[in-house]
Amino acid sequence: MSYDTNQSNVSREEFEFAYDRIKMLSDYFESLVVGQKNLKDSLLTAILADGHILIESVPGLAKTTAAKAIADAVDGKFSRIQCTPDLLPSDIIGTQIYNRQTSQFDTVFGPVFANFVLLDEVNRSSAKTQSAMLEAMQEHQVTIGTKTYGMPEDVFIVIATQNPIEQEGTYPLSEAQTDRFMIKEVISYPSIEDEIEVLNRVENHAFEKKPPVMSVKDIDTVQGITEKVYVDESIKRYIASIVDATRRPQKALGPEMSGYIKMGASPRASIAFMRTAKATALMNARTYVTPDDVKQMAHLVLRHRISLNYSAIADKVSVEYIIDSITMNLKTP
Repeated sequence: MSYDTNQSNVSREEFEFAYDRIKMLSDYFESLVVGQKNLKDSLLTAILADGHILIESVPGLAKTTAAKAIADAVDGKFSRIQCTPDLLPSDIIGTQIYNRQTSQFDTVFGPVFANFVLLDEVNRSSAKTQSAMLEAMQEHQVTIGTKTYGMPEDVFIVIATQNPIEQEGTYPLSEAQTDRFMIKEVISYPSIEDEIEVLNRVENHAFEKKPPVMSVKDIDTVQGITEKVYVDESIKRYIASIVDATRRPQKALGPEMSGYIKMGASPRASIAFMRTAKATALMNARTYVTPDDVKQMAHLVLRHRISLNYSAIADKVSVEYIIDSITMNLKTP
């Protein structure tokens, strides 16, 4: 660990506090989840950047375990919502119940009122139920009846998962909904070595819950420190250029490749780039953002914000290939 004062607003004490907490959180995660480094890094990035994360994978790859591990590590309140077609908005945000004794309506809060909310298989709930989360995710508040209630003031992170297979009976998230997620991670099956380690840990009962290593307040403090990480004007221009290239791709991609893009990223992508790049810099023991931090976040920030047309699907052109082509062709500061 090293401290660099390069144009930084982060003091040495703040830097050491943040880096130590990141290391503690990372170690706690690895003690309960085998492998899945990309998932760990993405979750840490989302937490530091104070954003929501969408995770896509086939079943059984420890998504729920990972989310629960993060919440347990900081002694935060955790809620798991299993999304099904019959799930109602009131099942998530809460409702009002008539009290005969007082002749008044009592407000009953739903599971969304937690520090970490896991929306399991979010694409299995109806569009109406999915939209119930939008206000909570974007405005950090929900409306029950005629009153508005704020979410937890310190930490509020939504971790949503979706299954890329068994699409029958699902309700794909709209562009407006996916845009609310700061990043999207796609995880795959573990290696043989990792799977053997899973078997050994199960046999030795090594996955039992462990005591927390920090508090939710610590995470709130680290988020504040992350915001102070320095981003040079040239880096901001680089971020804006990448996002703009998704909307006007002719110059960066040429006529053939640009024809695959149906819709580019919104300004939320630029904000997500800056905030996640700050988190990445701090995770790499720096108090300033480099172009590599931005490039490292490109897939996570853009893969759910770029819509491809049928020609791309027919030609088997992936959104990740488009993103890589953009970053490769743009000049790096």
